[in-house]
Amino acid sequence: MLSLLLARAGVPVTLLEAQRDFDRDFRGDTVHPATLEVLEQIGLAERVHELPHVKARSFRFVSATTVDTAAVFSRLPTKFPYIMIMPQARFLDFLAAEAARYPHFRLITGAHVDELIEENGSIVGVGYRQGNDRGAMRALLTVAADGRFSRLRKLAGMEPEPQTLPMEVLWFRLPRRAGDRYDEAAIAVGIRQGIAVLARTEEWQLGYIGPQGRYREIKSQGIEAFRRSVAEVLPWLADRVELLRDWSDVSLLSVQGNRLARWHRPGLLFIGDAAHVMSPVGGVGINCAIADAVEAVNVLAEPLRAGRVDELELAEVQRRREGVTRTIQNFQARVQRGMVAAFEAGRAFRLPLPVRLLMRIPFLRDIPPRITAFGVRRVRLERPAEVAVVRSET
Repeated sequence: MLSLLLARAGVPVTLLEAQRDFDRDFRGDTVHPATLEVLEQIGLAERVHELPHVKARSFRFVSATTVDTAAVFSRLPTKFPYIMIMPQARFLDFLAAEAARYPHFRLITGAHVDELIEENGSIVGVGYRQGNDRGAMRALLTVAADGRFSRLRKLAGMEPEPQTLPMEVLWFRLPRRAGDRYDEAAIAVGIRQGIAVLARTEEWQLGYIGPQGRYREIKSQGIEAFRRSVAEVLPWLADRVELLRDWSDVSLLSVQGNRLARWHRPGLLFIGDAAHVMSPVGGVGINCAIADAVEAVNVLAEPLRAGRVDELELAEVQRRREGVTRTIQNFQARVQRGMVAAFEAGRAFRLPLPVRLLMRIPFLRDIPPRITAFGVRRVRLERPAEVAVVRSET
């Protein structure tokens, strides 16, 4: 997203992608209203809606005896009152194809960055390997958008500070059938675990949530015990849990929210999970990362076109995004502590009573969905028009 927006703003961009393509199984499938509004600003919202997707108009916590509504998006004041669910690989292909329309955008795949090039205390590019070959890319600005296990963060010697308790999410998929009657986005709550349920067009993307160590415990009991546990929480899937043949059909993701104290060095900026890993609570990680990209363009496009970037401008990107990120992570931490405490005590988790009461008050109930949809503060492109003049150098 950052590459596309910078290219539209007339900035030459080279995107180094470690994998050969985007055709792999990501876990974050949600495109939030805030992102759709940005795509609307640049004329791409209608085209992204032409891709196969599912719309989730609410989000609920569901147990065997209770249903707690956490968010209803259909009341939000936006052209897009829903969470779009689309495989992230499809969304990334779309963004990359749009960026490729600009001659000053370049995508290099299979490029594993393993070196930061530093001169006079400033980062001036990166070194990378591509198969058996080595390459180097010099740049006015290097942006690390390489995720929760950021290689560039390690190369820069920067360590994030934990913000939430660790949790484990076991991701797997099961077929979605025409007769399935279930929310497109929900968390099904059982004893000692919850299961995030996201509807793709032809399958359910499922995330089995438990405290740290739960995976080791249930794996020791065997795949059949895992199938039973899934069927107990989601009995309508009992007729297809046998399709989980063995543990190769399950992927473990250990999650702990964290945040860098400083998101930048001279010539280097961290955004998204590389700067702040979000908890899976609320599924807002992608939304927060894209908001980082939008604010980075708002602050940096003009200096980049002028051929200079001051570290004060990099600090401004962090200033615009850090408070919002901190607020969301604090809320996630409170919810996550409650979930972990419930799971460890062997009881079903419920949303805290103040949140449940909040959802019943007409003039307050739209606060949680608004934060989920837009973050604490709505982020938009300040100058959405394309820029025709392009500098020729990298």
